[in-house]
Amino acid sequence: MNAPGSRLRDALRERRFAVTAEISPPRGADPDAIRSGARLLHDWVDAANVTDNQGAMVRLSSLAGCVLALEEDVEPVMQLQCRDRNRLALQSDLLGAAALNIPNVLLLTGDHQKFGDHPEARGVFDLDSVQLLWTARTMRDQGRLLSGKTLKPAPGWLIGGVENPFAPPLAFRAERLGKKVAAGAEFVQTQYVFDVAHFSAWMQASRDLGLTQRCGILAGVGPIRSLRALERMQQIPGIVVPAAVEARLRGVPPAAVHDESIAMCAEIITELREIPDLAGVHVMAFGAEHLVPEILERAGLGRRAHAQVNEHVG
Repeated sequence: MNAPGSRLRDALRERRFAVTAEISPPRGADPDAIRSGARLLHDWVDAANVTDNQGAMVRLSSLAGCVLALEEDVEPVMQLQCRDRNRLALQSDLLGAAALNIPNVLLLTGDHQKFGDHPEARGVFDLDSVQLLWTARTMRDQGRLLSGKTLKPAPGWLIGGVENPFAPPLAFRAERLGKKVAAGAEFVQTQYVFDVAHFSAWMQASRDLGLTQRCGILAGVGPIRSLRALERMQQIPGIVVPAAVEARLRGVPPAAVHDESIAMCAEIITELREIPDLAGVHVMAFGAEHLVPEILERAGLGRRAHAQVNEHVG
């Protein structure tokens, strides 16, 4: 098995509070857009997702972005979604990630193409996220493809998925996570958490099912940096912004919304850290990686251990 070292895997295994964030690939072929984002995150995260045509918008590929992040000594999480690929391409890209020593993969169904910049595109959806998780686990743990043919060597990445504790029907969201864990998810990153009480109840339900012992849950967090961003976010299915959060952002002058959202994001992280068995947080600040260090520092999360080692060596 080709199993590259993974800081994220180590953090989850050792029950350290893990931190991941996102690097947004450019709409163009500029490698410096990835490199600069990676450098901003280097000292602060255990790993960084490189998104895969997020929002059904064409961007530089996640695979290429992951290679660029590795060159900046930032551990990447390659996102791979089912919208644009059939099972041949999905398995091929997973093998490519292993060959390039990308240590983590995050597997998801993907936003529907009608919401993106090519709404006339044909969605593939040959597999869904649960089936893709099972496929990846089969490739890694059994060393074989969906066709039954063997892999030599088998890949060794850490397998992740996504989950939304706020999507209806609410009563079955923990069970939905259970399906992904059974399929192969070793960690999940959630949708934005603005309602900590509801998220805590979902965590309790997941804990009762024994899922937190089998899968590291990273709570999705991020700032709402403007009232326009707030209004866009309220229109996205699956994102729940409580009335109290909206009132707080609308209760300050428009020019102060940015700073208020950073303060609120740090406060949410502080509250989340009190939830038993939460494995960490996933910070989503699209195109604003420079905000991540400030948010984490204000939340009481310092630089990662690998950054401190590098400073000592230097």
